[in-house]
Amino acid sequence: MSRFFVKKENIFPDRIVIDDKEDVHHIAKVLRLNEGDICDVSDCQEWEYKVEIISISKSEVQTKIRDKQKFTSEPQLKITLFQSLPKQGKMETIIQKSVELGVHEVVPMFTARTVVTQNESFGKKIDRWQKVSGEAVKQCRRGIIPKIEDGISFAKMLERLKSREFDEVIFPYENEEAYSIKSALQSIKEKPKSVAIIIGSEGGFSDEEAKALAEIGVKAVTLGKTILRTETAGPAAIAMVMYELELC
Repeated sequence: MSRFFVKKENIFPDRIVIDDKEDVHHIAKVLRLNEGDICDVSDCQEWEYKVEIISISKSEVQTKIRDKQKFTSEPQLKITLFQSLPKQGKMETIIQKSVELGVHEVVPMFTARTVVTQNESFGKKIDRWQKVSGEAVKQCRRGIIPKIEDGISFAKMLERLKSREFDEVIFPYENEEAYSIKSALQSIKEKPKSVAIIIGSEGGFSDEEAKALAEIGVKAVTLGKTILRTETAGPAAIAMVMYELELC
């Protein structure tokens, strides 16, 4: 069953209006839904609805609410992925898989070994990546669309970590060989509400960056005996964190 996302102002006591142009087109021309058909709607915050289509026009789809309940498929653990920007189109793959695995937000990051630069067209990339996030959510039927933040520097990322915004921080590092992510996760005594995962680009993190993280108390971990590509490391770490902290 198809799922669509609407703003709070589009939700009324007994009905919901879908007025996003792409959604209206998708309903009418792609899915070819008609009056009487049922679909799912999320408010992107807390509630999901089962609705019946009442009418379809060029600008909107009117629906009647048949059922309402709190999210059933949205993870309670909020994972933020700080992803050093990779080359070419790898970021789309990272976002797609991370969203499917349950990430809460993705923050593109410029590090010492990042090749990508923040130029005039970077905002268009963010828009494209946000669309990828939305498409992935519809596929896996989550309750929210994870936000793709604007790109930040490594220093700005450090500031967020220092603010104690996250209950736990996971830092996979290719030069760490002894301390595993399994040991790190199993050492957590109280179930966290938020976790930050920090992933380097193709060239990894510089020695200075690794030292800066250690100085604020962030311990590096290894994801295993093999060195993972940057487009694999983030989703792999998310899956491990979700398995240990969300499913237990």
